[in-house]
Amino acid sequence: MTFAMIQLVAFQLLLPAIFLFILWRGDFKSKLQWGIQVLAVAMYITWIVLSGRWDWLGYYLRYVWIVAALVVFYFSWRSIRTLPMTAPLTRGQKWYTAIDVFILLIFGLYNVFIFNSYTAKEEAIELSFPLKEGTYYVGHGGSHVQMNYHHAYLPQQYALDIAKLNGFGTRANGLYPEDLEKYEIYGDQLYSPCSGEVTEQRDGLPDLTPPEADREHLEGNYVALACDGTDAILYIAHMQEGSVAVQEGDRIEEGELIGRVGNSGNTSEPHLHIHAEREGEGVPLQFDGDFLVRNELVR
Repeated sequence: MTFAMIQLVAFQLLLPAIFLFILWRGDFKSKLQWGIQVLAVAMYITWIVLSGRWDWLGYYLRYVWIVAALVVFYFSWRSIRTLPMTAPLTRGQKWYTAIDVFILLIFGLYNVFIFNSYTAKEEAIELSFPLKEGTYYVGHGGSHVQMNYHHAYLPQQYALDIAKLNGFGTRANGLYPEDLEKYEIYGDQLYSPCSGEVTEQRDGLPDLTPPEADREHLEGNYVALACDGTDAILYIAHMQEGSVAVQEGDRIEEGELIGRVGNSGNTSEPHLHIHAEREGEGVPLQFDGDFLVRNELVR
């Protein structure tokens, strides 16, 4: 199990379970002490529900934490409702409350960043969604690094990484399989999200076995488009070897087949990477009027 998987299990499964158990069994002296801990747990649950990578563990599992939190909040309130609003605390209780305040402030701030990521200050390019064969999951997307690690890199700051979910709400058959065919999105057809001209393309690079990556050819097999009505260049990357169906200089129409999703280039697993650049800076994208962020679904 990689460090990323350990983090995933710890932050999205173990810690919320521990926090809710502590709240459930808490020995509170006042409503204020209880309220601070409830807010701290609520901020943490909100953070993992909104920013966690739920395509690994199961997209619908995140709703379990919402229900569990509401149940724990209700029954813990019933056990403390007769307590005074404030009461003296022991030294140990003061330390625990200080920790709760710290968690509340940190994850409260993280949630502010998350909600800020749902909009972009710049005007977005309007596109149609380039995949049409299932339920697609936004793994990275938004205008803050809390929801989109690309945002730390100016040319790709509004880039999106898209996976596909199976009936269980996971992106693959297995946690991190080496077999590319076990990833739901692998081999899905890609359609041009706009009408325009092909300005660049590359094909012939191999599809890599996860977690291998080609850091010399970052885009892998890709197509770059100059969409009508904008001076930005749209990049569609990590395509399947031998699948690129257009040539540089071609005029293509929105909805025209351009290739298939693969796992070439600097990629950790099969997915669609798409972003637009204008003079070295990333440009926001909207698909059918929607600015996509992490954990959104496109059906």
